[in-house]
Amino acid sequence: MPRTFADTNVWVYAVDDADPDKRRRAHEELSSAGEIAVSAQVLNEFCAVVTRKLARPMTAVDANAAVEDMAKLLVVPVDRHLVLEAIALSRRVQISLWDAAIVRAAQVAGCDELITEGLQDGQHFGDLRVRHPFTSLTSADD
Repeated sequence: MPRTFADTNVWVYAVDDADPDKRRRAHEELSSAGEIAVSAQVLNEFCAVVTRKLARPMTAVDANAAVEDMAKLLVVPVDRHLVLEAIALSRRVQISLWDAAIVRAAQVAGCDELITEGLQDGQHFGDLRVRHPFTSLTSADD
């Protein structure tokens, strides 16, 4: 079964009322994915964003419940090996350290696909393919 790594922005759009099209698409992506993986970084970023940066932030209790649900998935820990590998990847392919940590976590989880809007649609990192699920929505807005 294919394994998909879902980046923070997908999870945030799934709970954010600000853009109903992106919210719908995020739900479609998460419900149609086979096995989903995340990292500890995604859990932390999600909690920070949904409680502080949304127009209508989630309560701490609701955010905690959402993170608990996400934590039932395959969660890749962010350890010293992942950090060092992410630093090397960031330098080698000229992406941000945060994006490199997501890519390495997806690779460690054995994912075939990374869904995110943070990297270029169709980009490959070895066997890992990046897919930007909001491309058609973004281009329709331009």
